[in-house]
Amino acid sequence: MQKMSTVKCAIITAVCIALCVVLPMAFHAIPNGGTLFSPMHLPALLAGLLCGWSYGLLCGLAGPLVSSLITGMPPLAYLPSMMIELAAYGLVNGLMFRLVRTKKLSADLYISLVVALLAGRIVAGLARALIFAPGKYTFAAWFTGYFVKTWPAMVIQLTLIPALIVALMKAKLIPERYPARD
Repeated sequence: MQKMSTVKCAIITAVCIALCVVLPMAFHAIPNGGTLFSPMHLPALLAGLLCGWSYGLLCGLAGPLVSSLITGMPPLAYLPSMMIELAAYGLVNGLMFRLVRTKKLSADLYISLVVALLAGRIVAGLARALIFAPGKYTFAAWFTGYFVKTWPAMVIQLTLIPALIVALMKAKLIPERYPARD
């Protein structure tokens, strides 16, 4: 697989950071849309897959910060934990996609995404339990907040992201992971 240039990765990451501002505005028009659909997660996960762990990490940190500064979403009280969570998604997704090589694009994508979604939720839960709400954050609150209330977001992430990656590869906008040999 050929590698994308630093400039192309920087542009894609900038677009993903911009999506961290725009997508929540659209989804917050739906009651509980932010919680149900987790719109900022999509760009951080995409940046990690498309450009690698460092760009995913950057998008995960900068996306919520820029969005908070421009729109007030997420509110400052939630901003640090959201930045940690999204940074973990972008970082782990990028690392996993680099390391996992099953020779099947769909398997690589789903393994990377599932591991990143679990890791991000674990990191965010640990940050809340140890830093942001020590002694007050329970396992039940973590499980409810990160799995029960957000299952629609996980379904969207596991459906939409692989479809986007495949479409971008077919359109030749990003390099194919396993190019067909002529």
